[in-house]
Amino acid sequence: MFLMFADATWADDSKSIKLFGDALAQLSPDVDPAEAELLSETAHHTARKLAREWHVVPPAQFQNFLIHIGKRQWGFCFHWAHGIGAELKALHLKTLVLHWGASDPGTLSESNCIVVTARGQPFYDGYVIDAWRGAGRLYWWPVRKDTYHWKEDLHETLGLRE
Repeated sequence: MFLMFADATWADDSKSIKLFGDALAQLSPDVDPAEAELLSETAHHTARKLAREWHVVPPAQFQNFLIHIGKRQWGFCFHWAHGIGAELKALHLKTLVLHWGASDPGTLSESNCIVVTARGQPFYDGYVIDAWRGAGRLYWWPVRKDTYHWKEDLHETLGLRE
């Protein structure tokens, strides 16, 4: 019996890119729809690019195992947040704001992500951007609807804005 894994790094994200861009544009009437679309495209393309560069294999926990035994260097959740966050920071966003999310900080279950909000909106009204759980496939959804209990890490958020 053979097991086959679909290579998520080459999948078509066009539908997700459009839906996420639209969702971001709906955060506030002040959000520039073109900026929302650019953020969505950049986040999706960066996730796929990093998955190829890091030789990511699903599921995410298996990639973590490979890192722990020295077979991979990259692919922990904070790697994804830093990698995607750096590309989004370079966009010099005007109507959207980047935040760093942490769930269960300081524990073995800690997880990290990027959260994007409209300018002036609270962290919890934003969208999670997470490529770790999808092993390179970008997951996005409202912070309040996620199963993880996100809190903003203000120190890491500052790094996204400097």
